[in-house]
Amino acid sequence: MSRRKESKLPSLLRKLKKFLLVPFVLALAFVLVGCGGQSGQAQSADGTTTVRVGTIPIDAEAQVFYAKDRGFFEDVGLNVEVQSITNGAAIVSAVQSGSLDIGCSNVVSVATAIERGLPLNLVAPGAVYSSEAPSTALMVAKDSPIQSAADLNGKVVAVNGLKNITEVGARAWIDENGGDASSVRFIELPFPQMGAALAEGRADAAVVAEPALTQASGDARVLGDAYSAVADEFLITAYFSTSDWAEQNPEVADKFAQAIQEAGKWANDNPEESAKILEKYTEISAETANGMTRAVNAETFDPALVQPPLDSAGRFDVLKSPPDASELVPE
Repeated sequence: MSRRKESKLPSLLRKLKKFLLVPFVLALAFVLVGCGGQSGQAQSADGTTTVRVGTIPIDAEAQVFYAKDRGFFEDVGLNVEVQSITNGAAIVSAVQSGSLDIGCSNVVSVATAIERGLPLNLVAPGAVYSSEAPSTALMVAKDSPIQSAADLNGKVVAVNGLKNITEVGARAWIDENGGDASSVRFIELPFPQMGAALAEGRADAAVVAEPALTQASGDARVLGDAYSAVADEFLITAYFSTSDWAEQNPEVADKFAQAIQEAGKWANDNPEESAKILEKYTEISAETANGMTRAVNAETFDPALVQPPLDSAGRFDVLKSPPDASELVPE
């Protein structure tokens, strides 16, 4: 009898294990399907798709704010959640980790990440630098003795991210105007902190973008147009995702790009109204929003505008081998 009891026990355990495992597997499958992998994409009851986007709260990356506030995303069935982050490298990391679906950053930071082997895709254009209306400048304290590029030799220059477009622009301007960028020490600071850093002597110069550029004007003055040595016109920022996300969500990526470009065109045509939205999302004053040099938003994704910052990054070994911009820009 004891042997018969012993022989039945494994059979009963197997049946019990199978009975318990089935609902567990079904529950796990439900969780995985509901999570949608690492894309973070979720569809609500009203049929809209949620997309998480990271951006720096500056005028050159504000297209996402305009699209959200004016309903351009809603028009194409997207619910966009925006997170403000201090620099492009941090946004690249968040997109790569899956914490964000799409990020906005300067094109040099994105290209550098791709060169390091991170599978990223450009999705939509951001802002264009124009020498006719520069919205970024190299600044020094108002009472600084620095008057030329050569005066920056051996000095400390603040940028919002190391090895990004702000550092590349500063290096190019210093070298082109008689200084030696290789002697300069670059430090990283968020744009809003740069005016105080100049006034307190923690940095000798800083590459500052709007609206921080106008906000810093009480304590600082413009030394030079930092980006003029890169090109008279080029794309500063762009929206990007991981290659996996873009492949899994092609329609969402297209809808996002459509809304961003429509919002950019709207902002170009309506500076006063877009300034009010900029006030809301960047928490700047109406005086600053209406008095600063506004960024020009790209209305098309032109590879010819993407190439100049990539080539300049190659000059300073930020990029070892600058890519052909046409290979990065979506068709």
